[in-house]
Amino acid sequence: MLAFEIADTLSIQRNFLIIWKTFVFLLVCVGVGSCLILMRYTFWRRKISQQIPGEKVRFFSISGSVSALMNIRTKNSRLNFVYALQLFSEYAKKWATKKLFCVWLFYHPLIIIVKASAVQEVLGSNKMIERCGFVKWFEPIFGTGIIISSGDKWKSRRKMLNMCFRYEFLKEQLPVLNEKSQILVKYLKEETCKDFTKIFKPISFCALDIICDSILGIHIGAQESKKEPEFIHAANWGFRLNMERSLNIFHWPDFIYYRSRKGKEMKKHIQTWKEFIQCLVQKEKQKYLKRDLKVDESHRKSLVNLLLEHHFQTNDLSDEDIGDELLSFFIAGHDTTSAAVSWTLYLLGLYPDIQNKVHEELDSIFGGDVQRPATEYDLKEMKYLKCIIKETLRMYPPVSLVERCVTRDTTLCGYQIPKGATCLIIPFILHRDEDMFPNPEIFDPDRFLPENSLTRHPFAYIPFSAGPRNCLGKNNLND
Repeated sequence: MLAFEIADTLSIQRNFLIIWKTFVFLLVCVGVGSCLILMRYTFWRRKISQQIPGEKVRFFSISGSVSALMNIRTKNSRLNFVYALQLFSEYAKKWATKKLFCVWLFYHPLIIIVKASAVQEVLGSNKMIERCGFVKWFEPIFGTGIIISSGDKWKSRRKMLNMCFRYEFLKEQLPVLNEKSQILVKYLKEETCKDFTKIFKPISFCALDIICDSILGIHIGAQESKKEPEFIHAANWGFRLNMERSLNIFHWPDFIYYRSRKGKEMKKHIQTWKEFIQCLVQKEKQKYLKRDLKVDESHRKSLVNLLLEHHFQTNDLSDEDIGDELLSFFIAGHDTTSAAVSWTLYLLGLYPDIQNKVHEELDSIFGGDVQRPATEYDLKEMKYLKCIIKETLRMYPPVSLVERCVTRDTTLCGYQIPKGATCLIIPFILHRDEDMFPNPEIFDPDRFLPENSLTRHPFAYIPFSAGPRNCLGKNNLND
């Protein structure tokens, strides 16, 4: 018996030793393999870094330029886009003569474009219209709508939306803009008796009323109720949570993010929005069918009506597609409009001489009848106000950044850019190029008078992006 027990013990020890050696061998193989892969990418990064201007990263620095951003986080207790903007602005001044510079997101090159001529090479061509891989984080919100889609789907969707979003559509919305704006004016007039008032919230409510009416075809009365409907709150917060995710590297992997508290909250908000929008689309479908598929020319159409017309005429838009486009327009139009109007009023408050000048222009248009609705002709006469809005959008552009994916090895400004790199244009930095805008921190609407804009590079000012993937309403807004 003792001999059998000793034999069993030795057998167990041998098996354990074999398992242990196998484990160590696999561990060594994984370690060596990882080191070889790391070395390969490190040498590749070093080679690219030597060819493109930018801050050089340490040879074995896995994080690349992320460490510089994390240092900012340490100093400011949190990391957000503002602090990243400060860092990139410093880099832009340092590398301004090179027109671009490279920062490294671990082993992924980000090419930051800082000069208008380089922006034109990126945005002014049909060769670089693909969005980068980061936009996949926004697919739960925008689905495969115009903001996210690419290739042939984007081209067909863009063509369709260009037909919907014509000047005639915007002109039809003018009564809505007048009606909702008068409510805002009445509120602000009551606020003038105070020393200080917060303007963003009432402006946001006004923008909500206008967008819901013109895009979704519904009246929500946000200015009267002073609150957001649940589906609006869900859409806004879902988008903001996704923006926060993009600035937190620990939330980039889906399997981590969707198990986190914020990931679960985001999914809940998006589900609320999608349920509402599908219900809305079904109701509008029934209304459309009751009209025997005839177009009511006397009826002012919202965007949802136009999309449904296209759906019934061509059958190439599903209910989900319509919902994706509606959310894309809602998100793109709400926060950006609210921010632009708020910044405009803020700057007019800082510069009373400019405020007086635009006041005189409006007095010359409306005379003493301040209650009269603005007409299409009136808008064309607001030439100095247009300069003020353009200068506001220069200083505080509504689009945080514009990105494009480099789908093949290419040459940009004389530098070899590798396939897979991401080109980033940050309008906030581009619009502060002193070669194009002297004294860029000074609010000067005269920059946009016709005689002062003639010689400016067409890609020096891109508040609505530029090129094939620019804002759908850009041309109408510029008219």
